Amino acid sequence: MLRASLREVSAALKEGHVTATELCQRCLSLIKSTKFLNAYITVAEETALKQAEESEKRYRRGQPLGVLDGIPIAVKDNFNTAGIETTCASNMLKGYVSPYNATVVQKLLDQGAVLLGKTNLDEFAMGALGSDTGGSTRNPAAHCGVVGLKPTYGLISRHGLIPLVNSMDVPGILTRCVDDAAVVLGSLAGHDPKDSTTIQDNFKPFELPNLTDVSKFSIGIPKEYHAPGLSSEILALWSKAADLFKNAGAKVIEVSLPHTRYSIVCYHVLCTAEVASNMARFDGLEYGHRSDMNKSTESMYAATRREGFNDVVRGRILSGNYFLLKQNYENYFIKAQKVRRLIANDFVKVFRSGVDILLTPTTLSDAVPYMEFIKEDNRTRSTQDDILTQAANMAGLPAINVPTALSERGLPVGLQFIGRSFQEKQLLTVAKWFEKQVKFPMIQLEEVKRHEHGVFQHQKSASFS
Repeated sequence: MLRASLREVSAALKEGHVTATELCQRCLSLIKSTKFLNAYITVAEETALKQAEESEKRYRRGQPLGVLDGIPIAVKDNFNTAGIETTCASNMLKGYVSPYNATVVQKLLDQGAVLLGKTNLDEFAMGALGSDTGGSTRNPAAHCGVVGLKPTYGLISRHGLIPLVNSMDVPGILTRCVDDAAVVLGSLAGHDPKDSTTIQDNFKPFELPNLTDVSKFSIGIPKEYHAPGLSSEILALWSKAADLFKNAGAKVIEVSLPHTRYSIVCYHVLCTAEVASNMARFDGLEYGHRSDMNKSTESMYAATRREGFNDVVRGRILSGNYFLLKQNYENYFIKAQKVRRLIANDFVKVFRSGVDILLTPTTLSDAVPYMEFIKEDNRTRSTQDDILTQAANMAGLPAINVPTALSERGLPVGLQFIGRSFQEKQLLTVAKWFEKQVKFPMIQLEEVKRHEHGVFQHQKSASFS
């Protein structure tokens, strides 16, 4: 049951093949058996079992709240959850319990979803782990062999998401398959009066059609995404995917996004500037960590922030404040905003030319082994990880990672599809068609009792590897 799609699990719950409590217990057992992965900061076992019990009662009465009733979910620990600690993986917020739920969390709970707990992240989400500011849903999805969707900016409420970069943050969705991503999107999307950046129009949930003919679609291949450091393996898969569309009758054309080469630098100027602004609220006075230093208010502020933030967070705060200094503001922040507009306009021009969807790599390579990963600092590594994904955030466009194949080392590799603003149905429809063609082998983390014996079991894809 842990290997089934969301709709399959929902059907099994409705038909009584499994109960919500049994499903919850199996998920909690898996969390315990894989504890060495450090995937969860907080496991809300007691709360989850109570929610599962309530769901079970609704099914017995024949009154489930919908397709998500009884479905186990996990939430990244930078979304506020009432009664459950929200830390952003930081000493600064250790022990902080929010008095309210983030809008997206509340929407899931209102539909009967069972919250298992809060998952791990780089401190305040400053790195390449799952919300999506510069790729933090699509990058981990690519490395883990799952679907990672970053919706259009403004389609899903950010209320209750502890902000990193307000103008780019988007709640992201990680699922087993594209259909599941569409189901969750339908539950979360729409206007929220608590978030003025959300769309005003009503959002209608949709079911994805089983596309059989792609001849009416035009797929753009941006030449600038042939980035330095792109592995030959990823390049070959990207080319093979383009041929797959072409052979199926789609129009496949090379396009240019000329300002893409400036995007990673532009992104980091704007990112650090907004980080510096957002992190100013953590001063040790109102909530979170507070230093014992009491010589003066200024010394308490300084000590609190030194003790509460790690080097990466402090480094970004310093960089951001530098870019925002009066003498630097025009040369850095304003110039970066102008470049951001040029980047966004590149996408607009390409889509206006008749292109429906852009096809690009998601990452430069498969997941880097740990001993190689730690040779570089977090800042350098996250820059490399975001290079193919952050432009979609700066343009506010929807983008999705679709698991595509296994590398020679047997690790997952994904490709990215970027769509027009608020055209998620079209984007996901094409992504679903591609998913069906590649038949990515679902990777299972088999029952693990000891770290040393933890193995990923998989079989090679017969049609696309």
